[in-house]
Amino acid sequence: MPLNLNVIVASTRPGRAGIHVANWFHPLAQAHGAFEARLVDLVEVGLPLYDEPNHPAQRKYVHDHTKRWSAIVASADAFVFVVPEYNFGPTPALLNALEYVYHEWHFKPAAFVSYGGLSGGLRGVQQIKPVLTTLNVMPIPNAVMIQWIGKRIRDGAFLPEEVHVDSVKPMLDALARWAAALKPMRD
Repeated sequence: MPLNLNVIVASTRPGRAGIHVANWFHPLAQAHGAFEARLVDLVEVGLPLYDEPNHPAQRKYVHDHTKRWSAIVASADAFVFVVPEYNFGPTPALLNALEYVYHEWHFKPAAFVSYGGLSGGLRGVQQIKPVLTTLNVMPIPNAVMIQWIGKRIRDGAFLPEEVHVDSVKPMLDALARWAAALKPMRD
């Protein structure tokens, strides 16, 4: 039985490259075989700046957007975050989405498809990892890193190089192993 993978597009700004990268990556995750991959766009999720009156650990959600987000996060066995970096850090939309729920993240692995300029988004990835580990998410080292993203988007499509394509399978293989190993902790 395949594991449930949420491929989360972590940028919400107009003109973002992340949706093009995610549209390239998502079919590869589906074809991998270990996962039933779902594309989750934070634009479509539409979370406002955190607005729940109760602490997320209580699971006393009052807003429908939080209840929907809770169900999306809870349904996953693993995550791939498609992330840029903003000012050497994570996107505000991703940090906000992580803070909305608590238990739903526990004991699941996460991998990253990062993009940006020279650093390929890696500084933002490194900044978000401590938040993930606080939520009991295991960020794995295997990743897909895309440098100079502006040169790789043409006519609304991401044009990968061989190194990007070659990075996908080892990352998904490792993510599947972690997800399977952590599953007993979630049951």
